[in-house]
Amino acid sequence: MTELISIKGMPKQFKIMLLRELGHDSDGTFVLNEKGKKCLDRYTNEPIRIDNMAIFPGSTIILDNNSLSISSFLEEFGDVI
Repeated sequence: MTELISIKGMPKQFKIMLLRELGHDSDGTFVLNEKGKKCLDRYTNEPIRIDNMAIFPGSTIILDNNSLSISSFLEEFGDVI
């Protein structure tokens, strides 16, 4: 079973380092894609704030941490947890 680690309470600098490892970045507020544009949640089409981002184990898809995006992700990709 995969161990889940919450990044919600982790320092912003840690989150930015994690994003950079995944080929993304941040302006300090929003997640930026590889072209420097605000990364949009694939299900809500809203910009993803660094303080509310979610990344599931085994995935590099960055989502907004909300119930619609999480349930849509699980429906699309199955139970990855």
